[in-house]
Amino acid sequence: MRASLIGPRVLLRRLREVMAEPISPQDRLDKIVVLIASNMVTEVCSIYVLRSDNLLELYATEGLKREAVHLTNLCVGEGLVGTIAADAHPLNLSEAQSHPAFAYRPETGEDQFHSFLGVPILRAGRTLGVLVVQNKTQRSYNEEEVEALQTTAMVLAEMIAAGELEEIGKTGVDLDLLRPVALEGASFAEGIGLGHVVLHDPRVVVTDLIAEDSEHERTRLDEAINNLRLSVDRLLDDSKIAGSGEHRAILEAYRMFAHDRGWVRRIREALDAGLTAEAAVERVQNDTRARMMRSMDPYLRERLHDLDDLANRLLRELVGRPHGHSAGNMHRDAVIVARNMGAAELLDYQHGSVRGLILEEGAPTSHVAIVARSLGIPTVGQAENATALVEDGDAIIVDGDAGTVHLRPAADVEAAYAEKVRFRAKRQEEYQQLISQPAQTLDGAIVDLLMNAGLLVDLPNVEASGAVGIGLFRTELQFMVASRFPRMTEQRNFYAQVLDAAGSRPVTFRSIDVGGDKVLPFLRTSPEENPAMGWRAIRISLDRPSLLRTQVRALLHAAARRDLRLMFPMLTEVEEFDQARELVEAEIRHLTKFGHVVPKSLKLGAMVEVPSLVFQIDELLQRVDFISIGSNDLMQFFMAVDRGNTRVANRYDTLSVPFLRLLRQIARKADEYNVPVTLCGEIAGRPLDALALLAIGYTKLSMTPASIGPIKSMVRAVDLEDLKKTISPLIGVSDDLSDVRTELAAYAKAHRIPI
Repeated sequence: MRASLIGPRVLLRRLREVMAEPISPQDRLDKIVVLIASNMVTEVCSIYVLRSDNLLELYATEGLKREAVHLTNLCVGEGLVGTIAADAHPLNLSEAQSHPAFAYRPETGEDQFHSFLGVPILRAGRTLGVLVVQNKTQRSYNEEEVEALQTTAMVLAEMIAAGELEEIGKTGVDLDLLRPVALEGASFAEGIGLGHVVLHDPRVVVTDLIAEDSEHERTRLDEAINNLRLSVDRLLDDSKIAGSGEHRAILEAYRMFAHDRGWVRRIREALDAGLTAEAAVERVQNDTRARMMRSMDPYLRERLHDLDDLANRLLRELVGRPHGHSAGNMHRDAVIVARNMGAAELLDYQHGSVRGLILEEGAPTSHVAIVARSLGIPTVGQAENATALVEDGDAIIVDGDAGTVHLRPAADVEAAYAEKVRFRAKRQEEYQQLISQPAQTLDGAIVDLLMNAGLLVDLPNVEASGAVGIGLFRTELQFMVASRFPRMTEQRNFYAQVLDAAGSRPVTFRSIDVGGDKVLPFLRTSPEENPAMGWRAIRISLDRPSLLRTQVRALLHAAARRDLRLMFPMLTEVEEFDQARELVEAEIRHLTKFGHVVPKSLKLGAMVEVPSLVFQIDELLQRVDFISIGSNDLMQFFMAVDRGNTRVANRYDTLSVPFLRLLRQIARKADEYNVPVTLCGEIAGRPLDALALLAIGYTKLSMTPASIGPIKSMVRAVDLEDLKKTISPLIGVSDDLSDVRTELAAYAKAHRIPI
């Protein structure tokens, strides 16, 4: 058995020698087809390369007529070669001409050949071409020969990907690997970003394909697989990472695949063909990806991501590379491409260098999307297969307005987007002219436009955006980017900087809101099946009062002789507010007793994010100084829609009549008790949604800095009383659940309201 494997190994070694020769790309291809034909004892070996116009061009051949090179073309799906390219699967035939897909090309002279073996040239599951061998005699090629041809195709894939064949193809036609690609996704954060790809978790590029010592490679592979399994086990045992039911399900899938004997066996078989351990892993994953990408089964397509992640983890074990990006490789105009990522991971990047963000998964209300909006980073999510299509350094355009991505854009597309960027800049200039103007409706109503923030980098935007204050300061971001719990003095200094930057403008701090998908590396938690409804936010603060006490003390010190506004997140009962208020009052008594200066004024509020609190709204409004609507979570819990689940993202409609009725009920109650109410969810920053909020009684809105200009422009074009008269009937108590979104858009168009 071992002796029968000498042929493929000798072929790979000779291929490596050819790849190292200082010859032209065409001469290299011509030598490669001769080597393959000789080693496999075939009369024909041909290489077809896929072009950007969807044609497979014959680039080299041994055995067919040489004049057919660069003249013979087949469409994808046409003939045997086209069928292999379309299916990304080998084709092994003893009588090729009897196959229904056979297409004869007279210029090649292949009518005299009967047996046929063709394999796709794959990279990251993407077909780059087809490699074919043929014989005059009728025969079926054995598994070893198929394996040898697939392994050789990997060498050709890297040659194509390296750009070596660009100069020898048809003039004016690019290879398919270089063609422009447009991806459709969903808009997570508005804006246009032009730049170059930075893979958040970049693939390991395998350059050393051919093994010098197969036994050494087998030992390396076995050690890496063992380390991989141990690392997955550690992740499952680590409650800080596996605390989410969704995360745990992913890790359980990793464990299942990591221990899958079939997957490991296929890698070892590829290794036995003479590949290095890294090349064997990539070979198997290329084949797996190619098959699963073409599957119509959504479950299998989802598992593809798990296998991709697992293969990348195994490659990193082999090369000793840690996960994540390398800051040293960052482009100055970076567009980050990731399967998904957390808010803290985005904050790891140098803010000024990031021009855009592309995610394969996620939802507009996920925390990474919220942070991206707060940083003004154009973001497109649900861009299927993005990480497999891009390479580090590729030119790319992110259209966060339309939810589209343009990879390797054509010159005219790039020029059009450059013009669009200039147009947006002009609009921003118009918004800048409104900074000193009040957000006042045509009939004289004042609307307070506040800003959401959470980082020191946000603070200059208070002045630059024209916000009247900070309606929501997310204090947890300071904790999420720290490797340990920030000391009281660190928190105090941080909050003092926030208040200093705001000056006379009010700042509403939200007490630490962690748990769920916001995990602190230093906070020990237990796994939960449904973390969004689990131990998080005020529940953690009340169960671990030292955490809240430290934060409150830091805020009181920072706000000495100043005004302090503090609200508590995710209250479900008014008693929770009472407990939090009692803790704050105890801290004030403590500071006063020891002669410390306390705030000039203190206002305590509650975030209304859980529907149960709406049914205690009278009791709540008698206790608080103000309330704030966290519409993201309130909508999630009210409609039983996980805001991070792409399968139900289309059900997350913030302008649904039931949700608008709920919001209107809260606004009316707050007005009845004369308690200020602010809405600080994502809908406040979208002009059409904000138009609905005005119609149901909200005149204090908090949003990202970039949204203030467009919202102010909209507000100044509205006759509020007329808007209320028109929209109120649509969300009345009748059974007619009208399409509010369509009606609002029509109203805005008729009254020339910019949305």
